[in-house]
Amino acid sequence: MHDLLATASAVADGVLELRRDLHQHPELGLDNPATQQRILDALDGLPLEIRTGIGLTSVVADLDGASDGPTILLRADTDALPMSEDSGEPFCSQVDGRAHACGHDAHTAMLVGAARLLADRRSDIHGRVRFMFQPGEEGKGGAGVMLDEGVLDGVDRAFAIHITPNLPVGWAACRPGPLMASTDEMHVTVRGRGGHASMPYLCTDPVPAMATMITTIQTAVTREIDPFDPALVTVAHVEAGTTTNVIPETAFFEGTIRCVSEQTRRRIREAVERVCTQVAAAHDCTAEVDLVEGYPVTVNDAGEAARFAGICEATLGAQSFVPLPSPVMGGEDFSMLLQRVPGAMALLGVCPADIADAREAPPCHSNRMRIDEAGLRHGIALHAAMALDR
Repeated sequence: MHDLLATASAVADGVLELRRDLHQHPELGLDNPATQQRILDALDGLPLEIRTGIGLTSVVADLDGASDGPTILLRADTDALPMSEDSGEPFCSQVDGRAHACGHDAHTAMLVGAARLLADRRSDIHGRVRFMFQPGEEGKGGAGVMLDEGVLDGVDRAFAIHITPNLPVGWAACRPGPLMASTDEMHVTVRGRGGHASMPYLCTDPVPAMATMITTIQTAVTREIDPFDPALVTVAHVEAGTTTNVIPETAFFEGTIRCVSEQTRRRIREAVERVCTQVAAAHDCTAEVDLVEGYPVTVNDAGEAARFAGICEATLGAQSFVPLPSPVMGGEDFSMLLQRVPGAMALLGVCPADIADAREAPPCHSNRMRIDEAGLRHGIALHAAMALDR
């Protein structure tokens, strides 16, 4: 595996150019037509069987090896985030309100690089490699759409890389079992009776009820949930009233629920609904609680995680592999694939070179997120190594 890193370096210039082009022209959701065309152009001329999606602008490309064997799927996501970019990079987003602040541009470019590398190594492939370029990871469930369109047909195992600025370049991390959390949403409307702010006794104020709900939910997390099987509830949006002298009829808040087991996921959802309805009743209000099921827990197969650990050190060098001691609370729709076939997702270090402590780097989803593009060749090599491993 050692020569894969050198081979990856040979295709890195084209990968870098593609990544920067995608970074400047981000697209959202399931419809990424310009990104899809750039991927198709980048794969043109390679010995691939290519098909595009029906319900989304995906690309699936198959590379047959020299002999029969299993099919491994390598996945990259292509969509950006609906946010502004303030990274200061010379190739910043040129589209207002859109930014590749989660590294999907890097994921796509690395997978294109792996396709080029593996196309030159077909004689070393035993089986088939399927390259999956998926829009709609950021909350749109593009993986589910591609599953419905047959992306896993004939696939034996799956692998994906997610970059992180919070690991140094040259390091990659993984763990067996839960890697990332489930991503449910809560939307709560508290209903009282509005009126003049000087006469609250003639009203039923929903704001104190809402405030109590928010703090009591956090108490439910710490008092009802096993700390070794954690849940995280974040209220990210609160809205009530229009001015200083009017008690509103309704108050509204919403946020996210993250868990790393289905058991805790069920329990915290029950707790949120119970807290909100009963606190509302205690304040003579009502609560409408809408819990929206998001992505499941991302669970790595133990054997595939162990495979990656060995491949990482064989490809990038000794001590390049970091065993994650615990899951991270971000979420991934790659989890949907891992529910159906054994596989793993790994985290790849891309901390910017001018930041000494990777823990201080602006993380994914930050408007100031940057990466060290030197790490892209590591991602190319690791994708290729996972495909070549027998």
